[in-house]
This record gives sequence, structure tokens and C-alpha cells, in this order.
Amino acid sequence: MYQGKNETPDIKKLEEHTVSIRKGILLALNAAGSGHPGGSLSMVEFITALYFAELRHDPKNPKWDKRDRVFLSKGHAVPGLYSVLAECGYFPKEELVTLRKLHSRLQGHPHSAKTPGIEISAGSLGQGLGAANGAALGLRLDGSDSRVFCIMGDGELQEGSVWEAIMTSAHRKLDNVVAWVDYNNLQIDGTIEDVKGLAPLAAKFKAFNWHVINVDGHSIEAHLKAFKEARATKGKPTVLIAKTIKGKGVCFMENKAEWHGVAPNNEQLEAALKDLCVVNGPSKEQVESADV
Repeated sequence: MYQGKNETPDIKKLEEHTVSIRKGILLALNAAGSGHPGGSLSMVEFITALYFAELRHDPKNPKWDKRDRVFLSKGHAVPGLYSVLAECGYFPKEELVTLRKLHSRLQGHPHSAKTPGIEISAGSLGQGLGAANGAALGLRLDGSDSRVFCIMGDGELQEGSVWEAIMTSAHRKLDNVVAWVDYNNLQIDGTIEDVKGLAPLAAKFKAFNWHVINVDGHSIEAHLKAFKEARATKGKPTVLIAKTIKGKGVCFMENKAEWHGVAPNNEQLEAALKDLCVVNGPSKEQVESADV
């Protein structure tokens, strides 16, 4: 059981988890032959810090009523979520290579009825925050101190349904809601600013009465500090706008829109595992020995 709010996390251990989680993502996508590496890899530091140092959850009891909730709004990035869930022990790591296979629990988009640790089925973008608001309101009515984290892509913020949900979070003063925006500035059709610009994003959230924290999306320490600030913020929801790199950790995938939805073949997988350029640059031996 993870009680959350770990005030003295072992940063080195968390960084080791990021290696294993990235390796799990790559192996799963390669085995599937399809899927979305770019946005899965870009959120690894966040989900590592969240699941191992902040979130209150129990892999042995996924429906524990006192758990915090995680809603993956950008459902195509679920290989990242599956990998961290396996790292925590929700299901065996060996199961990652069943991604997108017939009858597998690990479908190409999250399926809450199939997979332990998945709170909401997702696929259509722009829906997660609205659902997170509903969960947060329900928890409030129950007198629960559990919190709801919503993982969002920057591209989906181009949708009006998201901004309706942003208004609702603030109107209802949902300080038990924390949104995380993967601001890597790339979507399937190109850059965010070319498709439909979001800037100035922080100012927009502030205008909608959210507490805004800008973070380095690939710094575990920055996320831990932001989590503490979010916990201390009362009367309004918090958004972490994370400056990230799509495909982070695999140099030939980084900042490449074409790696939004293409799985690595065997040759590319081998190169990626050798090339994992994650925080602090693990050695080839560290990558190969990562427990996946």
C-alpha cells in the first residue's frame, strides 16, 4: 500500500523506476506493433513521482475506497500508465507485452472494467476532466479527503468541452482536483501552435480561477515540490503545466511528431533500449538490467 505524500522520497530510486517504466513502454509497443510512444514517454517523470511518492493507493486492493484517483484523459498514452501500474504491482510486468492483443486486459485505450488500477475508460479526447470533476464532487459529498488527478494532453485543450470542465472545477472550488498538462507542443498533425495555438496557457487557466504551477516535466524534484504546493492550495483547483519533450528518453523519438502513434520495430527497439537518454543518462548496463 502506498500512503501518499512521501516527504522523504529516494530520488535515485525514483529515477531507477523511470528507466524501468520507459523500457516497459517500449517493449509493450514493440510487441503490439502499434500504439503511441511519444505521449507515453513524455509523462514518465510525472507518473513516477505521482505513483511512488504522492498518490494514496493500494495495488492489492485497486478499489480501496480511500484511494486517490487518476484519470488518464489522453487515453492513447495508456502504455505509460500500464507500465507504471505494472511497476507498482497491479499486474505482472510480463503482461505488458500483451498490449492490444485480443482478450488482453491491456487494450490500446484504457478499459476500467478490464484493468486493475484504471479508473475511467478513455479514447475520445476532451472528456477526462469533466469525469474527474464528477468524481471529485462525489468524494466531497462523501466527506472523503481523497483527491483526483487528471492527466491531459496539450492537443486536447483545443476542445471546448475541456474549457467547460475547467470552468466547472473552479466554480465548484474543487481543490481536490489536480490537472497535469503534458505541454510537449506536438500533436498528430504537427505543432500545437500551428494547429491551434494555446498560448498563453498559464494565463488562460489563471483567468478561469485555477491555481497554476509551471513545472519542468522531466524533473522529479519539480513535481514533488508542485504536489506539496497543490496540497496546500485551498478553494480552487490546481493545474501543473509541464514543459515536456514528446518521446523523452529515446533520442531519435524526441520532438518528432511522427512518433505520436508509431510503434518501434525490432531494430528500432534495440536502438531505443541502447539509447535511452533519460534523466541522468543511465548506462547501457543499467537499461539492460532494468527490471521488466
